[in-house]
Amino acid sequence: MDIPLILVLLAMGAFGGFAAGLLGIGGGMVLVPFITMIFSARGIAPELVVHMAIATSLATILFTSLSSMRAHHAHGAILWPVVKLLAPGILVGSWIGPWIGKQMNASVLAAFFGVFVAFSATQMLVGKKPAGTRELPGTPGMFAAGGAIGVLSGIVGAGGGFISVPFMTWCNVRIHNAVATSAALGFPIALSGTLSNIYWGWGEPGLPAYSLGFIYLPALAIIVLASVSMAPLGARTAHKMPVRRLQKIFAVILYALAAYMFFKSAS
Repeated sequence: MDIPLILVLLAMGAFGGFAAGLLGIGGGMVLVPFITMIFSARGIAPELVVHMAIATSLATILFTSLSSMRAHHAHGAILWPVVKLLAPGILVGSWIGPWIGKQMNASVLAAFFGVFVAFSATQMLVGKKPAGTRELPGTPGMFAAGGAIGVLSGIVGAGGGFISVPFMTWCNVRIHNAVATSAALGFPIALSGTLSNIYWGWGEPGLPAYSLGFIYLPALAIIVLASVSMAPLGARTAHKMPVRRLQKIFAVILYALAAYMFFKSAS
C-alpha cells in the first residue's frame, strides 16, 4: 500500500468513526461508498468490489461500535433492556444477510444499498412525530424487528442505525437514546455479519492477497486505527446537539451516499 492510499484510508476511517459516534450508524453507511471507490480504483474485480467493500465495512464496526458504545454508556443513554430484546434476532439476521448479498451481482447490491439508505434519509428528514401512544413491541415483535435489522445490515454492511434509529424513534424513543442504543447494537450485528462474510467468501475466486473471506485485511486495519479514536468524539458531540439538527445531518449524509451507490449500480 502506498502512502497516499494509507492517508486516504486514515481520513476515511476518521470520518466514519466520527459518524458512528454521532449518528449511531456504525460508520458503514459512510464507509461502503468510499471503500467501493477505492477498491474500484485499485483494480479489484468488478464483481467483487461491492461485496468486499460491504464486508470490510462491517468488520470495522466490530471495533468502532465498542468505542462508540463506551462513550454513549458514559452518558447513560443506552437502553440496555432494548438491546437485550433486539440482539437475538439481530444475531440470526446478520448471519443470513451476507449469504443473501452473495447471491446478488454487484450492480443489484449497489442499487439495493442505495434504496435503503435513501429510505432511511427520508424517514429522518421528514421527522414525522409518531402517535403518542406508540411503544416498542413485545418480545416476539422485538425478535422480528431485530431479525429484519440484522438481515438488512448484513446485506449492506452497516451497523443497523439506518433502520434501528428510525424504528426506535417511531416507537417514541428519544433520538439521543435511539442513537446510543443503535451504537450498542452495532457489535452483535458486526460480529455475526463478519463471521458470515468470512464463511461465505472463503475460497471465492479472484479475491486479492490478504483477504479473509470477503474482508480485505490491510484496509480494515488502517480504517480501524483512525475510526476507533474518532467514535468517542462523535458520541460526545451527539449529546450536545439539538434533535432536529442531528436528524438533518443524518439525512443529508445518507442522501449523498445513496446517490453515489445508484451511480455505481448503473455504471
